[in-house]
Amino acid sequence: MKKFSLLVLSLACAFAAEASDLELCYRQPAKVWTEALPLGNSRLGAMVFGDPAKECIQLNEETFWGGSPHDNNVEAFGDALPVARKLVLEGKEKEAAEVLNKINIPHNGMPYLTVGNLILDFPGHENYTGYKRLLDIERAVQTTEYSSKGVAYRRETFASFTRNVIIMRITADREKSITFTAGYNTPLPKHSVAAKGNRLILKGTGTDHEGVAGLVRFENRTQIDATGGKVKAEKERIVVTGATSVTILISIATNFIDYDDISADEGRRAESWLKSASGIAYGQMLAEHVEYYRKQFGRVSLNVGRAKGQEEDTHVRIRNFKDGNDPGLVALMFQFGRYLLISSSQPGGQPANLQGIWNDQLSPPWDSKYTININAQMNYWPAEATNLGETHEPLFRIIRDLSVTGQKTAKIMYGSRGWCAHHNTDLWRIAGPVDKPNTGMWPTGGAWLGQHIWQHYLYTGDKAFLREYYPALKGAADFLLGALAEHPRYGWLTLAPSVSPEQGPQGSKTNIVAGATMDNQIAFDALSSALYATKILDADDGSYAGELERTVARLAPMQIGRHNQLQEWLADVDDPQNHHRHISHLYGLYPGNQISPYTSPTLFQAAKNSLLYRGDMATGWSIGWKINLWARLLDGNHAYKIIANMLTLVEPGNNDGRTYHNMFDAHPPFQIDGNFGFTAGVAEMLLQSHDGAVHLLPAIPDVWKKGEVRGLMARGGFEVSMTWDGNELSEVSVVSRLGGNLRLRSYVPLSGQGLTGAKGRNPNPLYVTADIGEPLTSKEIDPQYPLLLRTYEYDVDTQPGRRYTFSRGR
Repeated sequence: MKKFSLLVLSLACAFAAEASDLELCYRQPAKVWTEALPLGNSRLGAMVFGDPAKECIQLNEETFWGGSPHDNNVEAFGDALPVARKLVLEGKEKEAAEVLNKINIPHNGMPYLTVGNLILDFPGHENYTGYKRLLDIERAVQTTEYSSKGVAYRRETFASFTRNVIIMRITADREKSITFTAGYNTPLPKHSVAAKGNRLILKGTGTDHEGVAGLVRFENRTQIDATGGKVKAEKERIVVTGATSVTILISIATNFIDYDDISADEGRRAESWLKSASGIAYGQMLAEHVEYYRKQFGRVSLNVGRAKGQEEDTHVRIRNFKDGNDPGLVALMFQFGRYLLISSSQPGGQPANLQGIWNDQLSPPWDSKYTININAQMNYWPAEATNLGETHEPLFRIIRDLSVTGQKTAKIMYGSRGWCAHHNTDLWRIAGPVDKPNTGMWPTGGAWLGQHIWQHYLYTGDKAFLREYYPALKGAADFLLGALAEHPRYGWLTLAPSVSPEQGPQGSKTNIVAGATMDNQIAFDALSSALYATKILDADDGSYAGELERTVARLAPMQIGRHNQLQEWLADVDDPQNHHRHISHLYGLYPGNQISPYTSPTLFQAAKNSLLYRGDMATGWSIGWKINLWARLLDGNHAYKIIANMLTLVEPGNNDGRTYHNMFDAHPPFQIDGNFGFTAGVAEMLLQSHDGAVHLLPAIPDVWKKGEVRGLMARGGFEVSMTWDGNELSEVSVVSRLGGNLRLRSYVPLSGQGLTGAKGRNPNPLYVTADIGEPLTSKEIDPQYPLLLRTYEYDVDTQPGRRYTFSRGR
């Protein structure tokens, strides 16, 4: 036994001596939460600190929230909104805001809560050497290794996808040398801890919030199994003495069933999951977990090069990123986003919230809710493009829930059919406004969410899925059909009152407006996708499709203002000095596809000007959005500049840090959406499919001279792998899942069997440009975009399941 343990530990240490391309690596324990390493199986989350003497594992369960079933609809809005709408359409925005501000919004969403912390005290381990702490995102396993008093210790932890528990294995290279005390602490006011035999039981109840009673209960059953030692319960602790190895199983469950039912037996649930892992060999559980995880994570690989310094601790690499060339850190951050999405969002669970599933507070920033004026949507931007379509399912389920709860909101507030949701929701699927009208009076959150249904269909071609979720897609469109009002000055259909998320026009004393550009863009997408879905499913009743078409034709168009900018509002009142984090009027560029250098070149240039005006620095999640926007503008070098802004370390003296030691994104504080925005942005630099073709390497920066990516997805069901050299495509391999026409767009000519020149496309598209402040013309070509002048397009008639390979031609 001793020789085997020594061999395993020495091999592990040797493997860890040089950091893997897919490991977060540190030579010291975590001192604060944003240095701890995240684990998750979608339902359970854990943050592992890795302190040799006092290990802390902070725990979450995805349905443990404050409050209880309720809605936040306010009847008074039904009378106030028609008055406010009339005032806004008359240009009396301030008066409209005064009407709305008189209404009290008592419930602004419930907080996501922490369960508490498992604390393991190891006496005498305060002095240690050879310390190493790793998160292997290729296996979803965290390890801590160190030596103390001549004994080498190893802790290995993972959140099992297959057993639905968190598992820690503690080993040592000397028999009977593991001694520690295990206990729980929690900030919850209502809780109890008990120890019996080899089990710790922590029970707790969620907090009351804004007058809503906290009625969610959880039970945490933790089992400690030791080999070669003693396990004894002492009051509220478990004491392990003289063990050779220890396995800890953590099972947590709540009484939550769905947003209006909390009648489950949390104790019975927790026990059932604990039993599924009890008595199973540790090696078997680890192997099952890794196999499940790799089926998702292993679909995509990315190599943009290695450089000196990759062996440094991860936080040191982040600190040094701007000073040197560390392309491997970009690939690690890209894959870390995929790791977080897999770990926080699996079929049957809750969607990833503002912090994914990781939170150590009772009152986290913004309650760690679902902020649906961009942040929740951004969480799922990488889902389809990076080949993780099943992680999207929890978001579809919350959309379906909101399509029910939001019907009441639409009827009470707007007197409209269909359903709507405003800019926040939570576990209880609230759909009414939260906070003050300046931020909360924004009724298109549901319509934006619905576009994820449509995008999933575009990637998968799954007609059964589209039919299942068609009522939610149609309901969002129905709300708009009832809520849109004709603007008396312009004659266009607009939403009023509303806002451009979280800001107002220059010089205005309120954010309340009619016809914000983002609203118009979302309405266009929501109505258009409902129209296409109606036709695909043959669901037209003879008049519905026509109603959608007529309404789309009357929406306010995008406009170019006096600064050559894309206007954020109907009036030309944008401030070129405005560096606000929200860039809402560029929704049409990304994630939408309403702005194109091919079909709307002047709008394309105006969008670029707006982005330049906003500046390159912002909050973490806004930086994530800007990576995607610059990728859509086909400017890889500028996108990479934004990447560099993200990869700046949060530490004392650096107020511009946007990445914590553990690679969590910093708003600051921590918000997980920036991580997902980063991952989606890198994918968008490598592959685009929103604009009539599968565009290969549309926006790679000069620093990625040579590389390889495998497994990205394009709309139409195409899985794409590419290699490049000298910043130009060398080879592309495409697997067609659905068959049908594949249109490829490339900056270099391609050769291969089955390629034909694309019909009806101009190989040299007109690209209009102008510097900021200069008039737009139809003849200038922006020197930053010379590759657009030699775009090649090809059509391929594909068969389902076949692979097609093409190389660079002459």
